[in-house]
Amino acid sequence: MNLNLFCTDSEDTTLNIALSILFVLVFPCALILNGMASWISLHLKSTSTFIVYLKNLVAADLLMTLTLPLMGASLQPGITVELRAFTCRYSDVIFYCALYTSIALMGLISLDRFFKIVKPCGKSLGQNVMFSHVMSSLVWLILFGGTCIPTMILTDKPPPAGMSKNFCMELKSVHGLRLHGYVVLLMEAEFWFICALTVFCYIFITVKVLQSFRNSGSNNSQGKKKTKLRVFLILLVFFTCFVPLHIMRIPHTLQEVYGCTQVWSEVLYKLSLWLSTTNTCLDPLLYIFLCREYKNKLADMMKARGISLCWWIDEKEKDNSTQ
Repeated sequence: MNLNLFCTDSEDTTLNIALSILFVLVFPCALILNGMASWISLHLKSTSTFIVYLKNLVAADLLMTLTLPLMGASLQPGITVELRAFTCRYSDVIFYCALYTSIALMGLISLDRFFKIVKPCGKSLGQNVMFSHVMSSLVWLILFGGTCIPTMILTDKPPPAGMSKNFCMELKSVHGLRLHGYVVLLMEAEFWFICALTVFCYIFITVKVLQSFRNSGSNNSQGKKKTKLRVFLILLVFFTCFVPLHIMRIPHTLQEVYGCTQVWSEVLYKLSLWLSTTNTCLDPLLYIFLCREYKNKLADMMKARGISLCWWIDEKEKDNSTQ
């Protein structure tokens, strides 16, 4: 069978318009939630490794959020060649780098919580605040300095006259195409490693917490349910937002590089890409379950503005009374 029969060089206008609308719908929600998360994180003191990672994660999600309008605009049928070229060279590259920065920081947060369970009363390198600053800086430096800037530099060819499905690939030099392939493979390996690490850490954390309940003779069924729910939500968000994209990314990239993008691959990849952007809305909600300081600061902010969230305030008071 000739696979080229399934290849297409033309844009699917209906799909692009639908995805453009989806990106636009995600943007205001993500901007409000990440703007709020940024304000709260600025008022949190970096006294623990978790808070350091959290602040960096908020910054990565906010940066990713700011690229969404251009991603949506670039899918519109009447877009100019100049704007499309700008998104290919700059904003899309920043989006992917911010995405993988966010994933790497989620991995560090998982490892941080794992260290706290393994050595809750002891000191380890992983629980050192300076170590968390160094690790966060390395993530930004490697991903933006090692992949983002070189990709931008090597996307240096003048834009073609007409639009095509592989428009962004046509802007890359030979070295740029080679780099693109290596970067995709590297980021794919990063994701699956962090995915395995996250699953291991949170399963181990759940087992240890439930074991501590049993050892203490506690019948706190509500506490057990909260622990299970928290871990379930974290893993659900991680798998829902990122796994579909990384199942599709390698076959889609190979088709792009070799000039044969199949219709099914294009549709599934773009849908999985949009699904990954919903993480910008879900992360700020997860912070409430992950960080007591964040939850308390948010409750204070809501209370100061006359917004009554009784269950939230009650839970905050319970937390404070048990400290």
